[in-house]
Amino acid sequence: MLRVAVAGALGRMGRVACTALRTADDVTYAGGFARTPVPDEAIVADLDALLEQSPDVLLDLTTHPASVEISTRALERGVRVVIGATGWTAAEREALDALARARGLGALLVPNFALGAILMMRFAEMAAKHFPSVEIIELHHDKKKDVPSGTARLTAERIAAAGGPEHVPIHSVRMRGLLAHQEVLFGNDGEVLTIRHDSLGRESFVPGMLAAVRAVGGISGLEVGLDRVIG
Repeated sequence: MLRVAVAGALGRMGRVACTALRTADDVTYAGGFARTPVPDEAIVADLDALLEQSPDVLLDLTTHPASVEISTRALERGVRVVIGATGWTAAEREALDALARARGLGALLVPNFALGAILMMRFAEMAAKHFPSVEIIELHHDKKKDVPSGTARLTAERIAAAGGPEHVPIHSVRMRGLLAHQEVLFGNDGEVLTIRHDSLGRESFVPGMLAAVRAVGGISGLEVGLDRVIG
């Protein structure tokens, strides 16, 4: 049975993850890390104490830049990491990749766990070389700190790598009532193609989270994006 610990266990995503791990058939909840300990839920305020329990995977649902230190400490203790935080710089990614390879461990950075968001990015890659004009609109709840979102940045990177424009404009909206939404608009003479994904509830992230913690044991080094490991 795969033992998965959760960093950021008392956050909105952390709560969803802990519940999912407790009810999954092939993984088990191995405790949580948060600033406020909750002994009844095996949540501690000491990350090292959690890592001493030797979980197979740490699911890091904290925010950047705290996630950099948390994920680094996990790898140093021999624990694979799946990171849901966005905002990582290229230098931070490179350093984590080097550490994971040196330790012979897998690390997975997932800007968006929703399976529909993965398909949105894949469809955008397919359209990239056929449309000369493209822009991204990303809309999130008003508590989201990073602007633009990690999903939008990764989408823009994928579009450029697939033969689209090198620099894709990104427009960000932060508004109460939203959760996680993105449109990719492609334009050509006389036509517009819109690819849109909406997460209407955090339960949309559960299948992707479970797929990520199952898959990270099969890689070495850092991979970015859930589609890199689930095909």
